[in-house]
Amino acid sequence: MNFNKAEFQFAAGKASQLPASSMPEVIFSGRSNVGKSSLINKLVNRKALARVSATPGKTATINFFKVDKFHLVDLPGYGYAKVSRSEKQRWAELMEGYFNQERNFSLVVQIVDMRHAPSAEDMDMIRYLYDRGLPFIIVLTKKDKLKKTQQTKRLEELKEELQGFEDVPKFPFSAITGEGTEAIREYITQCVEKSK
Repeated sequence: MNFNKAEFQFAAGKASQLPASSMPEVIFSGRSNVGKSSLINKLVNRKALARVSATPGKTATINFFKVDKFHLVDLPGYGYAKVSRSEKQRWAELMEGYFNQERNFSLVVQIVDMRHAPSAEDMDMIRYLYDRGLPFIIVLTKKDKLKKTQQTKRLEELKEELQGFEDVPKFPFSAITGEGTEAIREYITQCVEKSK
């Protein structure tokens, strides 16, 4: 699979604007400011395919990118307090609309900041994916911001924090060193091949 072949295709702000599902879809989900854009850019070997925003909660659309044999789907970040109630409502309707459609859901990449316990919204999303039976992995970002001993400690704590989700594959990731990139690419490739 050639991850370097990536191009922006479409942005949808409402469920009614979503394009038909024509290829396997690999979906990226996570809190605002969790390092989602940095992860996407690293995977496709680009500096700015997904925009890294200085303002959390800026991505208000579902963005579709064509990457070789699949669509990479970038969901808007959730859990940012400064977003108005109507905007949160629109976000919820957009998410619901997307996940309730007949689409080729190949894999959801759920992103969690490794430094902290998963937030309430993270856990809501993880439970939602699990209950829906959607295939997903958890990518633990910002690994490089922890010392080796802290990393080991956090991985132990995460076992407790993510109790009930032991069977979900977890990938520690660093946008700085690129650690974890290859393993995530391989996992995505397997899922896309399976869902074609």
